[in-house]
Amino acid sequence: MIKPYLMFNRNCEEAFKLYEEAFGGEIIEFQKYGDMPPNPDFPVAEEDKSLVLHAQLKLSENGFIMGSDSQREQTNGDNFAISVELNSEEKALHAWNLLKEEGRVHMDLQATFFAKLHGSVKDKYGHTWMFTVM
Repeated sequence: MIKPYLMFNRNCEEAFKLYEEAFGGEIIEFQKYGDMPPNPDFPVAEEDKSLVLHAQLKLSENGFIMGSDSQREQTNGDNFAISVELNSEEKALHAWNLLKEEGRVHMDLQATFFAKLHGSVKDKYGHTWMFTVM
């Protein structure tokens, strides 16, 4: 499944509440950075614990948008990603390895507390892809 993933500079919650009202949708998920299990490789500053780690807004039966507050400064035109949810680690690794060639890895494709694999890469054409294998 492919979904747009919007990145925000500390105002994801505010934006998603506006989108919920604008589209008559339903926010079905809000995870905060403070909800994450502690990880010494990914420390979260106290002032960032209330920021949105992951939000999901249901617009229709099969239509969703997702988003989060980014830990790196987002600029217009570079503040979204194409989120690809796959059910095969092999398919994910195949696509990942092709897209990272001449690209830039934002987050290595790796096991996380919420997925078998998750990562983010900008391909050589300037498009950012987020991979999630459940």
